[in-house]
Amino acid sequence: MPQITVDYSERLAEGFDRPGFARALHTAVVDIAAAKPPACKTQFRRTEDTAVGPDTEGHAVVHVHIGLLAGRTEETKARLTEAVLELLRQYVKPAGGLALHASAEVRELDPSYRKADF
Repeated sequence: MPQITVDYSERLAEGFDRPGFARALHTAVVDIAAAKPPACKTQFRRTEDTAVGPDTEGHAVVHVHIGLLAGRTEETKARLTEAVLELLRQYVKPAGGLALHASAEVRELDPSYRKADF
């Protein structure tokens, strides 16, 4: 915990500082949601195709999913979501006039969540 997944359009690959974003995001999660630094895990998933409304060109999408153990207040989750959006503004630089659609959500992990380190 936390489990973080970042889905992003392939067109952003060159303009998205993923290592820098992950470091800054982990700091925000520790500061805002009281997570432990070694527990922060982020996976990046590049998506090939993006469509927005009827358009299949000219757009790029980044969506950040953060799963936390239960117990955070709605205010904490909202603060974390806003921090994520601000970090995306800093670490994603779309090229070629792409319209960037950024979003984030913080949710509670299901009570069945378990982890194992091998």
